[in-house]
Amino acid sequence: MSGHGFHVHGPHDHEVEHVAQHGGDNFTSRIAVLTAILSTVGAIFGYMGGHSQNAALLYKNDAAIQKTAASNQWNYYQAKSNKQNLAELSVTLTTGEAQEKFKAAIERYKKEKEEIKVEADKLEAEAKASDEHSNKEMHVHERWALATTLIQIAIALSAITLLTRKRWMLVGVYGASALGLVAGVMGYLHL
Repeated sequence: MSGHGFHVHGPHDHEVEHVAQHGGDNFTSRIAVLTAILSTVGAIFGYMGGHSQNAALLYKNDAAIQKTAASNQWNYYQAKSNKQNLAELSVTLTTGEAQEKFKAAIERYKKEKEEIKVEADKLEAEAKASDEHSNKEMHVHERWALATTLIQIAIALSAITLLTRKRWMLVGVYGASALGLVAGVMGYLHL
């Protein structure tokens, strides 16, 4: 019990205090160092996982913005098409100078629609590229998340190994660590 309220110690806390006061053996020291290294690697993997997830979200946001802009361009294109259709109808209903004015308007609308279509197609291509980047970053994020999880499992197994002093459990620690490192390398290499 502490002076500031009730405090419960976990079983590993007593082991750590004992080692700190009385010194530990080589087995304990090696597991403690391994756990510290794994914790550091896990923190780095966690940071990278968060970074790749944020990048994926930013790309997805860019894709949504570009899709909206492309939709606006297509709406603008449709408005020009409606005006062109009205001008074409007006050509059949008028003669002389008025008819020539509507023929010129038709050509102007055709030219404007071409420019609008080019811009809309460009925005759609950019949106598609941003979506693809987002999907790639989410794949990388999954690699980092897997790597972090495996390192956390290795840390938990090393704590159990330390508490139980069962050396055979080191196989699990090393196995989870190795798999975590492989997943981390795959995340780093964007595989």
